[in-house]
Amino acid sequence: MLLSQFQTIGRELSSRGLVTSHSGNMSVRFGERMVITRRGSMLGCLTEQDLVETGITRNDRMTPLASSELPVHRAIYQYTGAQAILHAHPPHATAISLIEQEIVPRDEWYEVIGRVPVLGWGLNLKPGCLDSTVAEELKERHVVMLYGHGSFAIGQLLEEALSFTTVLEEASKVLCLLKSLGSGNLPQA
Repeated sequence: MLLSQFQTIGRELSSRGLVTSHSGNMSVRFGERMVITRRGSMLGCLTEQDLVETGITRNDRMTPLASSELPVHRAIYQYTGAQAILHAHPPHATAISLIEQEIVPRDEWYEVIGRVPVLGWGLNLKPGCLDSTVAEELKERHVVMLYGHGSFAIGQLLEEALSFTTVLEEASKVLCLLKSLGSGNLPQA
């Protein structure tokens, strides 16, 4: 059943273009342990071997196989009530993150995600970095962006984290269209 949940969300991310063939990761918490996607896995076609169970606060023999974003997932679980985490690379949101320090939807999606901070502004970010910063921001919201890198969304289920990820990307598409039409300075919703 767990594999089926990961597969459904992975296929959705892939089909929507929110991850590339070998990017993105997701996890689900089980007490002091988590199941996280394997380093370099293809979210669009996950198998049982692509899921790694490891500790939230300590390493074990499976830890080296886990996603390179494991430090961020661990920090989020340690500092928030999240039960599921999704890290994606939504292209429109990523583009906006390179020119704005926050993503502010100007349509109905503002009520869902509010202002989304762009963390690590201007830095050359590596996977697994800004773990405590991401976790701290996710205490107050459901989704954040990392400068030029991607989003982290949380929820009680993977499906909820997916919803916040897709809302961020849809709001970012609207912002990109507004900027292309020369209407980037419209009042906020």
